[in-house]
Amino acid sequence: MNKVRITVMKTARYDDLIEKYENPITDACDMREGMVFIANGWRRPEGFCESAWESMSAFVMALAHGGGGFYDGWMKNERSAMISCNDGFRPVSFLIETMDEEAD
Repeated sequence: MNKVRITVMKTARYDDLIEKYENPITDACDMREGMVFIANGWRRPEGFCESAWESMSAFVMALAHGGGGFYDGWMKNERSAMISCNDGFRPVSFLIETMDEEAD
């Protein structure tokens, strides 16, 4: 089993939707472009958003165990995937990539 690198590639914020539909919250997403997390095999990295993890954990698990080639050639690098979290107000796009380093 290998480690998997998770990089925050793009963040968005839809203030019009937030204003119209979201109840005020005090602890919104704190992901920033360029942040990098390392998943030790299938384990969620410390400090990583639980909701985002739910969106990508199956892909991380597959990549950590040598899988890839999702959706018949979707990614140029078959040992990677571009996954977005499921927050419709503040979506974040993550690049997840298999590392050549063994998980602990």
